[in-house]
This record gives sequence, C-alpha cells and structure tokens, in this order.
Amino acid sequence: TDSKVSTQKKTFPEVQAERLEQAQRTVLINCPAKIDERKFLKYLSHHGKINSHYFYESYGTYAVVEFSEKDSITSLQDVTRMPGIEEECAVPFKSRVFTLTLKNLSTQAADQAPVHCHKQATILVSELIQKLCSADSVSNQLYTLMDEYQLTEENIKLRFLVCSLIQDIACAYFPESTVKPFGSSVNTFGKLGCDLDMFLDLDEIGQNSTRAKTGAFYMEYQMKRVPSERTASQRILSVIGDCIDNLGPGCVGVQKILNARCPLVRFSHQPTGFQCDLTTNNRVALRSSELLYIYGSLDSRVRALVFSVRCWARVHGITSNIPGHWITNFSLTMMTLFFLQKRTPPIIPTLDQLKALADSEDKHIIQGNDCTFASNLNKIKPTENTETLDVLLGDFFEYFGNFAFNKNSINIRKGKVQNKPEPSPLYIQNPFEQTLNVSKNVNQSQLDRFVALARECAWILQQEDKGHSSLSNSQPWGLAALLLPSVTSNSVKSKRRKRGPTSERIKNLLDSLKINNENSLVNNGGKRTFSNQAR
Repeated sequence: TDSKVSTQKKTFPEVQAERLEQAQRTVLINCPAKIDERKFLKYLSHHGKINSHYFYESYGTYAVVEFSEKDSITSLQDVTRMPGIEEECAVPFKSRVFTLTLKNLSTQAADQAPVHCHKQATILVSELIQKLCSADSVSNQLYTLMDEYQLTEENIKLRFLVCSLIQDIACAYFPESTVKPFGSSVNTFGKLGCDLDMFLDLDEIGQNSTRAKTGAFYMEYQMKRVPSERTASQRILSVIGDCIDNLGPGCVGVQKILNARCPLVRFSHQPTGFQCDLTTNNRVALRSSELLYIYGSLDSRVRALVFSVRCWARVHGITSNIPGHWITNFSLTMMTLFFLQKRTPPIIPTLDQLKALADSEDKHIIQGNDCTFASNLNKIKPTENTETLDVLLGDFFEYFGNFAFNKNSINIRKGKVQNKPEPSPLYIQNPFEQTLNVSKNVNQSQLDRFVALARECAWILQQEDKGHSSLSNSQPWGLAALLLPSVTSNSVKSKRRKRGPTSERIKNLLDSLKINNENSLVNNGGKRTFSNQAR
C-alpha cells in the first residue's frame, strides 16, 4: 500500500468551494454537558433536515450541526432570543453561534451519559510511542503516526465553519467577500491543533457586474483612494479586526499586526480553541497551499513521511511554536518534497514539470510571481517508484545527514541541487517568490543540531533487525525509537554495544576520525583540541 494513489481526484478549488458552501449551512451550538442527543436532534429538525452533526469539547461542550438548506438557519434564528443579562449589556449581533439551555433541569435524567465528543488534539508522545510499537513494520508505524496526527473530517469542517463565521462579519462591509482557509488547514499536512490561517478574498467584488453595452453612460462606484495595495490591506484589516473584537462571539485576544511583511489580524476563537490569523492580499500563500495539496494527494507516502519527520523534529526541539532560529514545519516539508523528487525514479514531480502540464486556466501570475501548475490530478502520471516507507525514512536521514548545506541550496521547482545564492546556513528557495529563502531565519547551530540528529537516526535505523518478531511490543523500535528523548550519542553507543558492528561506510568513517584524533593529540602534546570542519 506504500505506493497507493489517492482516490481523491477533486481539484483544490472544487474542495474549497464545496466546504465553504457546506459551512454556510452549519451552526455552532454550546450545549449542556449532559444532553439527550435524540431530543436535541428532534428539536433542531423542526427547522429543517439535518445532514450531519457531531460534538466536541472546548470551553464547554459544543455541537456542530449542518442543515440541508441555508433557510433552516434563518428559521432557527427567528426563534432564538437575546440573552437576558442583568448586570451587562450584550452586543445584539445575530451570529450562527448559539447557546442551548434546558427549560426544566429536572427533565434531564440525572444518569444521562455525556455525548460522544470527537478529539480536537493529538495524543501524548508517550501514548503515540506505545501505538507505534504495536505496528508490524516501520512503514505501518509511519501510517499510524499520520492517522493519529492528521486533521479529522470533523476538525476540517470546524475550520471552514470559523472562516464562514468571520465572513459573516466581513460581509457587513464587503457583501461579496469570502474568507478562505489556507496553509496547514487545507494542504493535507495539517496536524490536529495547528493554527487556522484565513484569507480575506476581496478580488471577486465587482467581477460579476456587467457594463451596459448601449446608451451614453456607464456607472462606477466612488471609492476611497489610498497610496498602495498594502495600505488598502492595512486599513481593511484594521476595520475588520475591530469588528471581530467588538462583535465576534468568542473571539478574544485580538491583535492587529499591520506592519508585518504580510499584515494580519490575530485572535483566539474560544468556542473552537483555534488560534487564528486573518490576512488579505495573500494569494501566493493560497497557491502554495494548493501545490502542497497536490503533492499530498499524489501518493500516500508523501504525507506519511512529512508527518513523521515533523513529529520527530518537534520531539527533539528542532522546530518550535515560538518564533526564532529554529527550522520551520514549512522548511521541513520542502526538504522532504525535495528528497522525494531525488529518488530513482522520482516519487513526485518537480514544480516545473507540473507547470508543463498546466492548461490556460491554470496560469497564475501573482504580483510578478509565476504560480502556474496543473491543478487537475488526473493529468499527473503516477510514479513507478515502489520503495517502502522504512527505506525512505532511513534514506531521508542519511541524505540530509550528509547534505552539503555549506554550498548547496534546495529547490523543489527544479528538483536538483544548486549553488547557494547567499551565505545563509540553510537555503531553501521559495517555490513561487524565487528570490526568497524560506529558511533564512535558521542559524548555524540549529542546522548543526538537525544534521547531527539526522546522522544518529540514520545509524539507528541501519542497525534495526530485519524482523521484530522476537522483540517485545513494549520495547521501542523503528520510528518509535527515534521519538525517544534518549536519542543521543550515549544511546547510539549503547545500541552499538548491543547490536554489533556498524555498516562498512560508517565504520571506516569512525576509524578515520579516531586516527585523526590520535594524531591531533600527538601534535598538541596530549592536549585535546576540537575542529569545526567535521560538523
């Protein structure tokens, strides 16, 4: 199953449009912790047919209910009353976020069991390691990790619903605007608990208006003039940010970060627990999301390897939620895609190859950047590569453990090693804004940590026994062993004593280092010195 091609053949815009329309027919209801689910659905069904529903926990118990018709929401709103608050005054904004209370608490059975709630976060690493140890191969370990970490169908629906709720606010000023999720929420590489990136799309405003073909006149709107598109984005986001802060139910901690390279409004959405970033004029990021969606849909091994590498990096502090000199998840994803392009035969095509398959409707030039590639998955020929994930995982660590970062850059557009155009420790070319280095923030010490850990993990996987039938399920092996905090030089030495000789290539390297170290001690009168050249 390692080379199984995804049966999902819908294009990225088609999936986006379907989910956005679905979200417009959906409501969010804060419910009592114990509620009769049957009576709850019967009550709501008076307003129209219910397509689906589920419950989850976040500052209380919430229900996500999708109706068949949008009119059902209007019907529900018509019978919904304003809250009676004696000491405070509520802002009378009628949203699609409701609170359900029981008229008579005594009618609720004391022994009523809580409703089943879908998970909204990943399991602990310790629990994950136990599950991985129960798998029957390293390949299945990677698939198990992906199944545990990837966004669920319910979580994806919830993300589109939040975008739809913010769109309701934005439409007060821009009735034809849309709010779309991008990034990890939609590119198939999202992890449960990841932030929600949203794009306020104003480009469709006025696109459908038709200019009169007859008569002596035509009409235009009078509009506020501003010096630049960036200024327009800043002003729009400032106003929308105020609306979210003052009108959005459950929207707290609103920050307007308007002087950033890409201006944004950041806030927490308490009913869902999402950390949200709202931007506008960010269409390149939307195309990047679509490109990753295509790569993730072409071959099941792509997502499984990316999820595992990201998890490994987070466990060992290579990535972090805090901005700084760490390698980012996006950079790790670019490195993984590049590695898969370098296989023989390649597992995924280069961006230039996808561009060659593009039709006229696929052509996108955004702010001077060529963002053209084929959107139709059916046009892309499946790979003939049949390597298993255990091979790919080990080779990934070995490839980047020996990569010449000091002189070479990574470029998924070309799919080949190129000389670095600038002396940054890690240079990964942005696939669309080609003059940008997406890993410019990474310093030498962080890159050195990544390389050292990659080498150690490559060594550990090389020493793994071919079969695991004799191993206890409680003894971490394969991917599980790489997620232990004890993956250090000491653990490598311990494994070396237990498992016997290393591969001939690594043995020769160790012997060479030993001879060089002995010569260094002799030349320095027995004093130990350290060199940076062998990092």
